[in-house]
Amino acid sequence: MHPDSDPRRSVGPLAALMVAVTVGLVGRTLSVVAIPWFVLVTTGSAAQAGLVAAMVLLPGFVVGMIGGVWVDRLGYRRVSVASDLLAAVATMLIPLLYATVGLSFAVLLVLVFFGSLLDVPALTARRSMVPELAARAGMPLDRVNAWFESLQNLAFLIGTPLAGVLVAWLGARHVLWLDAGASALSALVVLVAVPATLFAKPEVAPRRYWEDVLVGLRFIRRDVVLWPMVIVLALSNATSVATVGVILPVYFQREFGSAASLGFVLAATGGGAFLGATMYGAIVGRIRRRLIWNVAFLLAPLEFAIFLVSPSVALLAAVNFLVGFLLGPINPIMVTLRHERSPLEIRGRVFSTYSAIAMAAQPLGVLVTGNLVEGIGFDPTIVILTGAGLALGVASLLIPGFRHMDDAPLVPAVVAPSPAPHPTG
Repeated sequence: MHPDSDPRRSVGPLAALMVAVTVGLVGRTLSVVAIPWFVLVTTGSAAQAGLVAAMVLLPGFVVGMIGGVWVDRLGYRRVSVASDLLAAVATMLIPLLYATVGLSFAVLLVLVFFGSLLDVPALTARRSMVPELAARAGMPLDRVNAWFESLQNLAFLIGTPLAGVLVAWLGARHVLWLDAGASALSALVVLVAVPATLFAKPEVAPRRYWEDVLVGLRFIRRDVVLWPMVIVLALSNATSVATVGVILPVYFQREFGSAASLGFVLAATGGGAFLGATMYGAIVGRIRRRLIWNVAFLLAPLEFAIFLVSPSVALLAAVNFLVGFLLGPINPIMVTLRHERSPLEIRGRVFSTYSAIAMAAQPLGVLVTGNLVEGIGFDPTIVILTGAGLALGVASLLIPGFRHMDDAPLVPAVVAPSPAPHPTG
């Protein structure tokens, strides 16, 4: 039998997961624009907008550290579906309460917190499904990871201009209904079209819960590539997340007064990153991962420095497109390295802990940035962010462990189990 006619091979489940993830991410991207804009319009406070952005990010570290155990114990598919359903309910309550009994700022913070509570376990679960789905589809893991990670950028490309237009047309609170619906649809697609039988349940030695939680952290801490990589990523995220959560909304409200223009610039970032990740999937193995990483981190501070020249919308879009393009391959590289270096039985905990560490400084980053803008002014804050980004780029050149980015995989390739046959007779 020709390998292409192997009845066990199917791209359907992989395609379904990608559709579900894209739909859910587009919905969440609507909220990335709608929620900060809603806060700025109703309160006029950059500090409060930063606090809301921080509340979105706060669960990432705490739940990320402990959520990997849930992923390994409950299964990838269950965690993915549960996360989408919780996000749908929490997001729906924001416009519902606002339109009925009223919505205080404290309640808004609580709902935003719960809306993102399971984001890291969900991302862990979906990334953990990729090796089996790639094997089932007969596709190289590195290439599928590039496509899968590019979905986040595709969602930004679609969702941000759409969000800008919808916020201007419908109002920020009404856009949140669409986010809730997208999350619910994402859960339904995974539930219906991604069979649970594709994922073998690993044999895990019984441990106490907190011992299980620490397994992922200990593994990452001992790995010469993953540990320095996640530290650099955490520090970079602390500055870059401030761009979307504080810097861009403040700049556009002050200079242009338009959410539609903000959406256009964010879409340029997503478009560049989507193109960068997709092109990386096409050239996998031809350019060293370490070279891609170093170039991206050395030039990424342009996203901050450009504000020092009072840029137009077009210039901001061009620079953000370039930075997005350079950073596009970074997530696929990191995810593939985790797949290549993490044993199946602890995959969920490694992925979740890594994501938790990567997000650990994000709430602090947006809080500090919001208060710096109000305390010392916009331009001095930009100088600080630019300097921090350049320091990380130089540090990446000097880290010894990064020499091993292009080493051969440390764990064997995954082979997806065949789905259970349908009963007959």
